[in-house]
Amino acid sequence: MKLSALKVGVDVPWVTSWTGEPTLGVRPCPSVNGALAIVQADHPGRGKPLYSQNHAVRQRLSVRDMLCPMCGRPTTAGDRWTQVAHPVTAGRLRVRGRGDGLPADLADDSVLIDAGAIAPLHRACADRSLRYCPHLKADSNIDVRPFPKRWIVLPLMARAEAPAQLFLARPAPARSVPVIGFLQLCGLTEEIDPAWREVAGDRKNAPEVSLRGDGLAVVDPS
Repeated sequence: MKLSALKVGVDVPWVTSWTGEPTLGVRPCPSVNGALAIVQADHPGRGKPLYSQNHAVRQRLSVRDMLCPMCGRPTTAGDRWTQVAHPVTAGRLRVRGRGDGLPADLADDSVLIDAGAIAPLHRACADRSLRYCPHLKADSNIDVRPFPKRWIVLPLMARAEAPAQLFLARPAPARSVPVIGFLQLCGLTEEIDPAWREVAGDRKNAPEVSLRGDGLAVVDPS
């Protein structure tokens, strides 16, 4: 597939998928320490950019290694900025069925910064993307702020269908297998919200994608 004239990391975010990067299926992936995960071909710049789709492996690497999703280079403790800062309490996540992987000793009134599946950016990259990306410019929920010094990584699980194995010595029926799609990122703040129960909502609002605690990493670079 033809190489695009658009430059990865400048014109198109490094984490973005391209049409020349088909999904390859499910297999053990180094980006999640060999766990089963969705994988894609790695050919950034081939074909056309799919701006609304993150590349599965590059997304996981961006969260695991704190790589800027715009340029792909490492961010440092003094230059990590989130554009999607959604403060949420640990208790609210638990009530909604999304807190299975949170540390048991994390108080319900502790405030987290839910960054979703988007790793922090360099400030220069965040500003550039806000200037040139029509989607971001039109998003009223953009809230640029420094990312906390500590964070939690949670796998976002999907389910893959394993076909029946009919020609083995012991035939096996088709089955559904949990696999990692993306990685979820929550920053740990020093704030508390004693009134978190008043806005906690209920489990009916829980998303269809489930968060699992397998592979939980609480990161404190200091």
